[in-house]
Amino acid sequence: MLPDTDVKDSEWLADLLHHGLLKASFIPPAPIRELRELTRYRKTLVQERASEIHRLQKVLESANLKLAAVATDILGKSGRDMLDALANGQEDPEVLAALARGRLRPKIPELQRALEGRVKAHHRFLIEQILSHIDFLDQAIAKVYQEVERCLTPFAEAITLLETIPCINAISAAVIVAEIGTDMTRFPSAKHLASWVGVVRCITRLNIPGTARKNSKGGSWVNGLPHIERSWGTVACH
Repeated sequence: MLPDTDVKDSEWLADLLHHGLLKASFIPPAPIRELRELTRYRKTLVQERASEIHRLQKVLESANLKLAAVATDILGKSGRDMLDALANGQEDPEVLAALARGRLRPKIPELQRALEGRVKAHHRFLIEQILSHIDFLDQAIAKVYQEVERCLTPFAEAITLLETIPCINAISAAVIVAEIGTDMTRFPSAKHLASWVGVVRCITRLNIPGTARKNSKGGSWVNGLPHIERSWGTVACH
């Protein structure tokens, strides 16, 4: 059973609808909705890949391997060769460090110390499984982006214009189009658009009289559409 206030609110909304006083919600056309599903799915895959990298780092820490302290990217060419060697049973720090390439070559002594760990069978198994999953996610992300590019064909002009904005690349442009579409007549003004996507400053008031606090992002930006927030936030910082 609904609380009394909910019943009254429902009656009020029904009366407004009956008199045609409710504005229709923003529902983008089918091509935009299809693009949105793809870009959001790609974001999910990217987040899952980031989680796997974090999980890989925890496994390395568990084995007392400090590869991340020396190599900026543990999944770079050098790091990946070392991880593959570890998964295949190689434990000699000198042999592993010798796999370093390019800018890591001068850091071989540091790598040798960082790779003096206690690698057990379950560590090797986890490293192998996580690397395999990351490879799968890389392929999935690439395949999804190919489909995103196919769906972007009708919006080529909008994508080109968006990419003229500093820090907006092809991915960010695709996300922006997918989330707000290309028909700006839906929004009465730029301020309405900024409010709708959540890129506005605000103060969130508490229920305590005379008090106020900044929003959860430290007063910088309102929590808006999570899928577009990063793209707009990047632009706002420049």
